Amino acid sequence: MQNSGLLKQTKGNNQMKDTVTIWTFRNEMVNHGFSVKGSLALFDYLEHLEEDCGIELEYDPVSFRCDYNEYENFEELKRDYDVEDLNELEDNTTVIKIPDSEGLIIQAY
Repeated sequence: MQNSGLLKQTKGNNQMKDTVTIWTFRNEMVNHGFSVKGSLALFDYLEHLEEDCGIELEYDPVSFRCDYNEYENFEELKRDYDVEDLNELEDNTTVIKIPDSEGLIIQAY
């Protein structure tokens, strides 16, 4: 995981951009209900998405909070989604495994 960041924050109508660091992202996402480990895993995923797709994501923590849900484990997730196993879930959406935990972040569907 890198310590800088590629996510861009747009300011004003003239599209001035500001680099959002991993620490800013973590703090903001924790304020939006993510765990520290979950916010770092989401940052890493989004950073790789930018690199792999050659795009710049706009930093919008409210949108990220609406688009991604964090769960402590698969059993908790099953309360919201009717899936039998992780493979079935991965067939339907993006799944981000949180390192050193049973936690998962999924793209809401």
